[in-house]
Amino acid sequence: MPLDFHNIAHAYGSEKVLSDINLSAADGEILCLQGASGSGKTTLLRLAAGLEALQAGTIALNGNVLSQPGRDVRAEERKIGMVFQDHALFPHLTIAENVAFGLPRTNPERNGIVERTLADVGLEGLGERYPHTLSGGQQQRVALARALAPAPSVILLDEPFASIDVTRRRQLREHARLALKQSGAITIMVTHDPDEALDMADKIAVMDEGRILQCGEPIELYNAPMTALVASLFGDAQMFRAKISGDEAHFDYGICPLTSSASGLSDGRCADLVVRPGSVTLTPNPDGEGLHVLDTRFRGSHWLVLVGTDDTGKTPLRVHMANASGFEEGTPVRASFSGTGVFLFPAAN
Repeated sequence: MPLDFHNIAHAYGSEKVLSDINLSAADGEILCLQGASGSGKTTLLRLAAGLEALQAGTIALNGNVLSQPGRDVRAEERKIGMVFQDHALFPHLTIAENVAFGLPRTNPERNGIVERTLADVGLEGLGERYPHTLSGGQQQRVALARALAPAPSVILLDEPFASIDVTRRRQLREHARLALKQSGAITIMVTHDPDEALDMADKIAVMDEGRILQCGEPIELYNAPMTALVASLFGDAQMFRAKISGDEAHFDYGICPLTSSASGLSDGRCADLVVRPGSVTLTPNPDGEGLHVLDTRFRGSHWLVLVGTDDTGKTPLRVHMANASGFEEGTPVRASFSGTGVFLFPAAN
């Protein structure tokens, strides 16, 4: 029972916010809309929920039209649950009453559904408490339980973890993903955080300026990005301007061999070079000129080494190393680059 977006376009006055959006999400699938603020992802979510009238295109669920220009199924009739960033819980209702809000009062299974749904999100036994007595993470799980309780066909989440402190966010994501997958519902989640998208998604659609740059499984976007922006989102990557010379790309920190993503880049052209820190190898430079270590930090699974040039205005190159012994601050170095974490694309204007 897919949720399909076909040729969606939308504008606020003269400002286009969505253009030529074509997407599909299947039962039990979590699709993350990932992009910066202003990329159009929340507008697309609101159109799916029926909170805004569709201006162009079609939104359909299992082949049944939810929205077309001049034809909209009302939001409350769409069998769609929504979780907001600010939780939007009713402060005067208990946790159980909040979760039961969307269930018919005549449903004899009402109390049992509430108990099971709270257990599914890890809040068993907290039904009689009030929202203000819970942590932010627990409140967000209540909001998720309320969306899940009526067994909707689709669940929409708008930056659901943005207000949660970093130390609790990963655990909350794990609870949420397991509960959403267990529900079997189609899930569409908005996030600006690439790591969150990798944690949550079966499929990621990267959006920029109202368009979808690439949509696919996380491993596909990570290993085979189609644009420099997509490549730069994952793996702590950095983007630099490079110049093509023969079968090499030259930039401030050295020379990279041309990669498969560089097809069509001719000699002398400028390129956007995306480098992941794990693809860089440092060796001491006995000549003592050029690059040098600016800083070294222990990050648990690796050492982060920052490398600079004589131009202090340049962005430092980040390098991940298993052992940074011998690479103290000021050490002259050379950098070499492997192809697995290096991507080249035609330079953006």
